[in-house]
Amino acid sequence: MKLLPDELEYMQNSLKKQNRSEARLDGKTCVITGATSGVGYHSARRLAKAGARVVMLCRNPEKARKVQDELSRDFQAESDVFIADMRNLAEVARAAAQIAEKYPKIDILVNNAGVFNKRRRLTPDGHEEIFGVIHLAAFVLTAALIPNLKAAAPARIIDVNSEAHRFGGLKMNDLDWSKRPYIAMQAYGAAKIAQLLTGLELAQRLRGSGVSVFTMHPGAVRTNIGMNNNFLYRFYNRYVLGLFLKDPSVSGEAVHYLAAAPELEGVTGKFYNQTIEEKPARYVLSERLQQEIWDYSENIARTYLGAANGI
Repeated sequence: MKLLPDELEYMQNSLKKQNRSEARLDGKTCVITGATSGVGYHSARRLAKAGARVVMLCRNPEKARKVQDELSRDFQAESDVFIADMRNLAEVARAAAQIAEKYPKIDILVNNAGVFNKRRRLTPDGHEEIFGVIHLAAFVLTAALIPNLKAAAPARIIDVNSEAHRFGGLKMNDLDWSKRPYIAMQAYGAAKIAQLLTGLELAQRLRGSGVSVFTMHPGAVRTNIGMNNNFLYRFYNRYVLGLFLKDPSVSGEAVHYLAAAPELEGVTGKFYNQTIEEKPARYVLSERLQQEIWDYSENIARTYLGAANGI
């Protein structure tokens, strides 16, 4: 029996028992961004536990090497590290080229890196920072690695998104928030909307290629996102809000399920609340909006990748 309308069903889904899988990933190569903390860290550990080779794209070399040592010690897992600041699209493109050259076949791509700012900040490229890191950097990386994913088909792309896409905030004529008051939660929502829109469009473009695209909310879990803000925000996030959040290991289990579960073979273009399929906000299903943000993002990707991209 359906208790809530579609737009509120996520509340019910968050309480449901989540799907899990014990499927192995031996011999599979998984690229993951933001693997040194939170959802990315626990996802890297869970994928390594399943036997995957974990290729981490991170900003901090010291933290990345520490995680790499843990994966080797705890799971005897093979891993690799590439360094790029996700705020800098030229660095992302450079690292993507290095990954693509070293790993001709990539089985799983997890776009996880994120940021949350209370005040408006711009990337070196002039994009609003949340949008630049969560959406544009992931789009550029994905575009660069599509040929490698096709070469490994069946392969899967997992975009770590958020129910925050329901907050709205995406304005095609003001993506950098220069024309309106900056509202942090809506800026975060805008980036997640853009990621979701292009994920759905990419799923359509890749139909028949053997590459699936999943977008997922990782659950209400404790992470370090937003800890670059002021002391009061950090205190509230850690000692107040943190009391009500789950351990991010549950997100790692969800990412592993989407990456490995055999029952998802051939499925694509779906949004999940952890592992429960649900409908995203209505405006995300707009084909016009999907095409608009796709065209915008693709033009930017071509600036850094040239014509040699897979999308």
